[in-house]
Order: sequence, then C-alpha cells, then structure tokens
Amino acid sequence: MADREGRGGTAGPNAGGGAGRHPRDRLGRELGTLDATMLVVSSVIGVGIFLTPGTVAAEVPDARLFLLAWLAGGVLSAAGALANAELGAMMPRAGGDYVYLREAFHPAAGFLVGWLSFFVVYAGTVATLAVGFADGLEPFVALSGAGRTAVAIAAILATSWVNHRGLRAGAIFNNATALLKVATLAALVVAGFALAPGAVARVPETAAPPSTPGLLSAALALPPVLFSYLGWNASIYVASELRDPERTLPRSLLLGLGLCTLLYLAVNALYLRALGMEGLAGEPRVGEATARALFGEAGGRIAAALVLLSVLGCLNATILVGPRIAYAMALDGLFFAGAERVHEANRTPHVAIAVQAAVAIALVALLRRFPSVLDYTTFAIVLATIADVAALGALRRKRPGWPRPFRAIGYPWLPGLYLVANAGIAVAMVVGRPLECAAALAVAATGVPAYFAFARRASR
Repeated sequence: MADREGRGGTAGPNAGGGAGRHPRDRLGRELGTLDATMLVVSSVIGVGIFLTPGTVAAEVPDARLFLLAWLAGGVLSAAGALANAELGAMMPRAGGDYVYLREAFHPAAGFLVGWLSFFVVYAGTVATLAVGFADGLEPFVALSGAGRTAVAIAAILATSWVNHRGLRAGAIFNNATALLKVATLAALVVAGFALAPGAVARVPETAAPPSTPGLLSAALALPPVLFSYLGWNASIYVASELRDPERTLPRSLLLGLGLCTLLYLAVNALYLRALGMEGLAGEPRVGEATARALFGEAGGRIAAALVLLSVLGCLNATILVGPRIAYAMALDGLFFAGAERVHEANRTPHVAIAVQAAVAIALVALLRRFPSVLDYTTFAIVLATIADVAALGALRRKRPGWPRPFRAIGYPWLPGLYLVANAGIAVAMVVGRPLECAAALAVAATGVPAYFAFARRASR
C-alpha cells in the first residue's frame, strides 16, 4: 500500500511492463494539446536559432542550399518525431525513451539511456541554459564571474520552484513564454521584411562558388542545424500527464515541430535579407547582427532581450521535463529511493525535481566554456534519440499485437533515414569533439554498476 508521498513496495525492473499507465504513477492528467505543443516549442527554440546559422552559412555559401539545410533539418527531425509519436501513443507513460528501450530491448538498455538522459541531457542542458541566461544579461547589467554564477544558480532554483508548485504552474509559465517567443519572432520577421526592403542590397548577389560540391556542403551543415531542432520529443516524457495522450502526444510532436520549422525558415530568410550570405557566414551572433542591421543599435538590445526570453522559456521547459525520467525509473525501483515520491498537495515529483536542480547547480560550478558543455549534452541527445527510434522497429517485431493509436508514416524508410543521418552526426562529433563525447560516454558507463545495484535491490 502506497503511503501519502507515493512510496510503494519494491518493484522489479519489469514491474511496470506493458503498454498502459504505470500502476504506481500518481501524477495527474492535466496537460492538453496546447500545453504539450508549447512544451515542444519551448524545448526546441532556445539559443540555437540565434547562434548557429552563421556556422551553417560558412559551410553552405549558397542561399538556396542554406535554406534547404534548415528544411532538411526539420524533415529529419519529423522522421524522429513520427517514430516517437507511435511509441508514445502506444506507451503513454512518464519517462519517454527509458520506457521504450526497456520494453524493446532490455531493462538495462532503458536504464542506461534514462541515466544518460537525466544526468547528461537534462541536468547538463539546465546548467548550460542557466549559464547562458546569466551571460545574456551582459548588455543590460554588468556582472562579475561570481555574479554570473549566482544568477545562473538563482535561475535554476526559481524555475525549479515554479515546477515544484504544480504542473499547471509550470505549464502556464511555459505557455506564456513560448507564445510570447513565437509572437516576437513572427513580429521581427514581418517588421524586418516590411521596414527594410533594401537591406540585402548591401551584399553582392553573386557570391564566390562553394569550396565543396553543393550537396556535400549541405551535409556538413546538418549537425548545427539538427542541434537547433533538438527538443522536438519533449512531450513524450510527460505522456502520463497528458489528457487523451493517444491523440494529444502525436499532435503535440507534429504541431510543435511544424511550427518551429516554419519559424526557422522565416527567421533564416530574414537573416539572408539583412546580411546576405557573405555577411551571414561565420557570424557568431546572427540574431543580434541582423537586428542591428535592420533597426540600428536599439535592434541589438531587442535581440538580446529576445534571446533572454528564449533561454528562460527553454530552461523552464527542460526543468519541467527532466525529472519525469528519474521518476519513471524510480517507479520501477531503478533509481535512488524517494525519487518516485509525488507531493501530496502539488501532485509533482518534487524529489526528482530537487535532485535535478542539485545536479545542475553542481554542473554550473564546473562549467568553463559554453560550447564545450553544449557538445557534451548534444552528443548524449543524439545517442538517446538514435536509441529510441531504433526501439520502434524492435517493438514492431516484438509486440505486434499492442494497440497502436498512431502509426509512424513512412516506416521503415523515414526512421531509417533518421538513424543513418544521426549516426553520421555522432561519428562526426566523436572525431571533432572527442573529449566532450568521451565525457558523455563515461557518464553512461557509470550507469552499468548503478543498474546492477538498483536491480539487485529491487529484486529483494
């Protein structure tokens, strides 16, 4: 019999097996289609769209191929989203890919991906975004190194508190920041095209030919593009808290990603209009450079404020999602005792939220270079999404009789395309950022002894 905080008897690794809701899950179904869609939007639109287009343009010095790379990133992400839509509608549980891999392969596979996702992907992303938020205050207030660290920690504590207070509180905050972010980006695009019709004329129409063949150039540009789309699977982790998850989950993934793809194409078209390919290529802060070119120095401050809003919204979404992984693992007895507790009044996994905040704050103290930590978390995300898309094929063979309210369009070709593209990105990252990738793999390796310890405890 569970006590007032949601503790129950020990559960073996397969105790929560099956396609339905976990029998010990006490989280309420409070999220609708708008909430879940905005969760995807907030998770995708962080800092990438304001920083990475310059890197992409350096690889693809042709405007048509540049925009094609961003469209290809949306299509590849959609291939992953379609696979996750089938998995999530079939298994509407907290925990996302932890659940899928456990059922598709083995509890150990699910545990290792869950361990990597919680400690590297989500805690690492929370820390990275918090530091990015503190750094983003620079145009508005001067902060020392210690001051930036304090702001980053305060941002983690404040957003964690909001999500501890209740799922609706976190969702309302997320909806507000996401809708404001979308509206501001849309207004920036409209104003940019309407008020600066001659901006592109400053850059010659004919640029130097690409140094590599066109399609190869586009392929080399895909890693930073796909990084900017990461977060498209956010709603799968809160599946047990969705109303009518069999319909809400697929809709949220496809609507959220579709909206982000359209915004990304529009914003990048504005970048091209304002800076041209020559001005865009290699520019580290494309958002600010574009706003300054279009609206003068005041535009730079507007862009800086938009980045702050975007980072804050993404931080809140990440803090909302991440604890559900630890919570789901703890429901099966495969995480630290207590992480499965649900706050009696707030109906939130408050212990898991506190654990994530503590890990993220510890990482903030260790951060030295923002791009380095970004590569560390991005590599882990790529590995996790490769694994859960692979789980789709395994479950089609292993569980053919399970109800599938949504079936992935284009199976097996689209999931296969996603796997091939992201495997190539993973290899490129290992070659280009070996230390960061090794650190992510080392964290995953610590999960091996942890799994056996948890599984042994749960089987008693």
